Amino acid sequence: MSDESLFREVDEEVRQDQFKKLWARYGNLFVALCLAVVAVVAGIKGWQYWQTRQAEQAAEAYGKVLAEIEAGRTAEAVPLAESIGHQGYALLARMAEAAALGKAGKTAEAIKMYDAIAADRAVGSAMKDAARVRAAYLLVDTLSPSELAARLSGLDADNSAWRNAVHEILAISAYRTGDYALADRHANEIVADITAAPSLRQRAQMIVQLVTPLLGSKPVQQTQQ
Repeated sequence: MSDESLFREVDEEVRQDQFKKLWARYGNLFVALCLAVVAVVAGIKGWQYWQTRQAEQAAEAYGKVLAEIEAGRTAEAVPLAESIGHQGYALLARMAEAAALGKAGKTAEAIKMYDAIAADRAVGSAMKDAARVRAAYLLVDTLSPSELAARLSGLDADNSAWRNAVHEILAISAYRTGDYALADRHANEIVADITAAPSLRQRAQMIVQLVTPLLGSKPVQQTQQ
């Protein structure tokens, strides 16, 4: 056996001996660490699966809520909406529930729910704004333009996605209260906006046609109910 082979064999034995010592000292820790990694990965996968299942069940329940509303079965839709536990779908269900209440003529209850959504700190600004606008549409027959403008403050800004809806609400309220100049101004804001939805512009044009012959008339004084 050459000296080189002898040194290599001795070196291999030394390494094996060192490995055995290290394993004897840290082997249990290494095994525990591996088991912990496996447990963490399994926990993450389990959590992801649970979340997916929750979302799927919530989506299914939300679909049923919409189906009940579409069928006019508000009494069945409301408790079903309230039973959804998933945060995202629960919020959508609350909006759908409020819409169902409004459709069923339960205006006060619908407005209360929309207002609660708009005041909920856990709700994002986009959904809050949507709730404010929907509530205002329900209040357009009872509140004055100034009261509605206060409710919708900020949503009529040029960069607001809701600006034309706000103009429509204020135009309708102004027409109802006999302030035809104000109604004309808000309706024309929509007509002049080329980005406004066609249906919204069409309704605005109808308001303009209605109020144009009445411009110059004194606003009708109405007692608030």
